[in-house]
Amino acid sequence: MTGRLEATLGTPELGWLVTRVRRRLEHGQAIAGTVALHDPTTGQRAAVEALLGRTPRLAGSLTVDLAELDRLVRHAALADGLAGAVVALTGPVSDLRAEAARREREWAAVIDECLARAADRPAVAEGIAKVTGSGLLRRLSRGDPLEAGRLLTRAMDVTDRLPARPVTTLARLAAETLDDSHALDHGRPEATLVLRAAAALTGLRLVDDANGRRDCWASVGVLCDELSAPVLVLNLHADPGSLTGRALALHAEAGEPARLTLRQLLRHEPRFSPAALGHTVFVCENPTVVAAAADQLGPASAPLVCLDGQRKTAARTLLDLLGAAGVGLAYHGDFDWGGIRIGNVMTRDHAARPWRFSTPDYLATHGGTPLEGRPVPARWDPTLAPALTDAARAVHEEQLLDDLLTDLAQ
Repeated sequence: MTGRLEATLGTPELGWLVTRVRRRLEHGQAIAGTVALHDPTTGQRAAVEALLGRTPRLAGSLTVDLAELDRLVRHAALADGLAGAVVALTGPVSDLRAEAARREREWAAVIDECLARAADRPAVAEGIAKVTGSGLLRRLSRGDPLEAGRLLTRAMDVTDRLPARPVTTLARLAAETLDDSHALDHGRPEATLVLRAAAALTGLRLVDDANGRRDCWASVGVLCDELSAPVLVLNLHADPGSLTGRALALHAEAGEPARLTLRQLLRHEPRFSPAALGHTVFVCENPTVVAAAADQLGPASAPLVCLDGQRKTAARTLLDLLGAAGVGLAYHGDFDWGGIRIGNVMTRDHAARPWRFSTPDYLATHGGTPLEGRPVPARWDPTLAPALTDAARAVHEEQLLDDLLTDLAQ
């Protein structure tokens, strides 16, 4: 680079002009047309006017004709054209458009390789298409196709083991497939990808919170926390061929409640049937209902499952097993916004019908406590939420025990 070129085009006042030209070169654009600078400083205006031999002006913006500037550079023998001058001043220019095209080819190759690997598993291939189409894979790999390929390969190494048979734990699966027992912990990119593949395999709607992730892992035979949050049941008969079935039979014979852990439901899966249970299993929200049924009805009570608040993974797994066996579900909960939210989950995910949980049932109640919280419509009864809002009172299951026990006795 000559001193004349530096003195002519390399001044700070002309830096904006050099940058604009370089940007065009990087994007493969022709050095033609004009560039403009709005609200230039006095120094920038003076530098352009001196460079082009213009008469000083007071216009609000500066405009430079690039073809004119190219001719000036050549005529003054500063460089072999404007493009050469910019390269001499700022260094070699990369063709960003060509580089972007190359990286897109790398991305396509990575995705095609993984899709070919998943050719015999359409659900997995669909999951790959979703994480690539949504931009999730690019975010997880920070835009690096090589890193994306590594992550997809590791995720598919895990997915090839799903659903896990026999049931395994999350840490063990990670250690056996990825040589790192924490590789599938929440927040790790491999875990994010595998969870979406698991949801695609089972058709489960993935809810990205702690319970939703546990549900998704459990749906493919992977346990995150197999002993906590068991589901409470009463008189739930199952085939005695499994350990869980035999335990349920002993409790049902005595009319005593039992708690089933996720470990029991997955490692010793009980087999249910309408022949053993009848065509309906009742589902309640609060343990008080189970305790009252055990006390007053004992072995004579209809089969009952208690969610004990929001549905946990063990409860979801049990309800799925009942549904797969052709057993219908009938749900009752508190007449408040929390109870309606649970009812919405039950009707949406488990096709449950309402059990004394309609607008007429609510209007027939008396008393209650002040209704609090954010309103939510009831999927199964459009008039229920307005009725609660108008009455502004919550009615909990404990207030309806006599009616519920009457149903369970029949």
